[in-house]
Amino acid sequence: MSKKSKVNEIYVGDISFEVEEEDLHKLFSVCGTVRAINMLKDDRTGNFNGRAFIRMSSDAEAKEAINMLDGTRLIDRCICVSAARDKPLNVAVAVVEEKKKPRRERPKRTRK
Repeated sequence: MSKKSKVNEIYVGDISFEVEEEDLHKLFSVCGTVRAINMLKDDRTGNFNGRAFIRMSSDAEAKEAINMLDGTRLIDRCICVSAARDKPLNVAVAVVEEKKKPRRERPKRTRK
C-alpha cells in the first residue's frame, strides 16, 4: 500500500444495487468496528452506483477486512475490497483552471 493511502478507509466496488447500508455494516463488522459507510450515488439520478467507502476504527481491522472480504459474494455479486486511495487534488484543480481560461479570438480576415 502506498504512503498516501488511508489504511483504515476501504474502497468497495462491484456491489449489488440491492444492497443496503445495513448489509455492508453487518458484513464488515465481522472484521471490527465500522466507523462510517459512504455509499456513492449517481449525480444525475441519485441512485446507488455500486461503490462505497467504509471507514474502520483501526488500520489492523481495515487490513483484515481487505484480506478476508475481497471476492466475497454479497447478494448476487462478488465484491472487490481494497485500500482507498487519496484523490489527486492537483489534477482536479488543473482541469478547472484550464476550463476558466478565455478563448483567444482570431483576428477577422478582410478581403481586398
